[in-house]
Amino acid sequence: MRRLRQLAERTPAGRERYVDLLRALAIIMVVLGHWGVTVIGYDRAGRPTGHSALGDLPWAWPLTWVAQVMPVFFLVGGYANAASLTARRSRGGDATGWLVDRSARLVRPTTALLVVLAVGAAVARLRGAEPSEIRIVVWFATIPLWFLVAYLIVVPLTPPMYALHRRFGLVVPLVLVGLVALGDLGRLVGPAGLATGNYLFGWLAVHQLGFAWYDARSPDTPRRRRLPTSRRTGLALLAGGLVALVLLTIVGPYPVAMLNVPGERLDNAAPPSLALLAVATAQLGLILLLQAPARRWLRRTGPWQAVIAVNSVVLTVFLWQLTAAVLLIGLLDAVGVLPTPRVGSAAWWAWRVPWLLALAVVLAALVAVFGRIEARSRRTSPARSDTRAPGPTASGTDGTGPARAPTPGGDTGGGDAEPRTPSVRAVLAVAGYAGVVAGLLLNSLTRKSAPEPLGLPAPALVAYLAGAGLLRLLRSGWGSRG
Repeated sequence: MRRLRQLAERTPAGRERYVDLLRALAIIMVVLGHWGVTVIGYDRAGRPTGHSALGDLPWAWPLTWVAQVMPVFFLVGGYANAASLTARRSRGGDATGWLVDRSARLVRPTTALLVVLAVGAAVARLRGAEPSEIRIVVWFATIPLWFLVAYLIVVPLTPPMYALHRRFGLVVPLVLVGLVALGDLGRLVGPAGLATGNYLFGWLAVHQLGFAWYDARSPDTPRRRRLPTSRRTGLALLAGGLVALVLLTIVGPYPVAMLNVPGERLDNAAPPSLALLAVATAQLGLILLLQAPARRWLRRTGPWQAVIAVNSVVLTVFLWQLTAAVLLIGLLDAVGVLPTPRVGSAAWWAWRVPWLLALAVVLAALVAVFGRIEARSRRTSPARSDTRAPGPTASGTDGTGPARAPTPGGDTGGGDAEPRTPSVRAVLAVAGYAGVVAGLLLNSLTRKSAPEPLGLPAPALVAYLAGAGLLRLLRSGWGSRG
């Protein structure tokens, strides 16, 4: 608690605390959403299995317009990445150094999860578990990595996309929305392959709005680059997003649910559709409407300390949420007290409260152990002080990090020394991210029942560890001096 108080007291005056609150709330809602809709049963072999309750609860589909908060995370990520990249450059650093340092925040906690799962799978295999059964468990535990793949692609694109934003402003997200519409057309009338790019274009569009929100902090920024943040704008975005959403889903061909529902023709989130972007628009409007009271609330010590606490382990919470479910289900099954009530029944609803509380306890234990890895990734060099960042433009908001003082840019480790051959170092940094993304993507695309003795496909594990290792070498200073 004392450290939280110190961090709260040392928070720079120009920090946008509201962004940190939104990040924390988004992750908490994701976790509660995943846990809340989980249905547990047994397959024909008598093994525990799970699926989403949304297919059995069509009345709840409109609730996903609020529960689908990944657009909020990408909006916050855009704001944070613009803030930290700007702060890095203000100290004389370059985009490659920023990218290499950023990898620590994302890759270290992810590596911990994958290594633990692989080791656990190896132990299970030695104890006689079937490879296909091992894969099912690991596949379920790594479902959150689907989202992380998209974010790990967006982060290396931040420097060039922010350069486009500085030149063309809000035209860039409009063009990206047009590309999403073209991809949706392919999904509706063919060819379906046109929609593949939506995995990138949809999230990039929201990420670009984060840039515009960051630029709105300075009145000297050209209007084409600033997101209007008035209450009138918030009302217009909320109303416009909701009208578009109703027309696209209730009247149009898109599913009402913004999360995956088995049997639906389209999945609004995989890849992002126009309907999901309409949700993002409405959510942005609501965010703007709530910003004034939220900022007043966050000036209080208690709420701000709570936000700092959540953000200090936010990625750990996200990554381990379903591992907590796997552990709890396995424990309850082992002792013969695993409830399997019918979806929508009184027993199922009554079980939601103890189910969520029990999962929270298990996840808290996991965070207590593995959250230290994420916390170490956020410790900054003492040489980096708040005085080196210029004024209010250095908000200190980090892409996935906590409210951390005194560093305004959210950079971690690696020092400020820049390489003599930046192009080579940049290529190596991008190659490291590519290896990490390739490994995570290959794992996500591999069948959940594939016979994988380590739970993860061996090529996926090799690609990921090679990419993570390369980024680790770059963070240590390797290759920085030619």
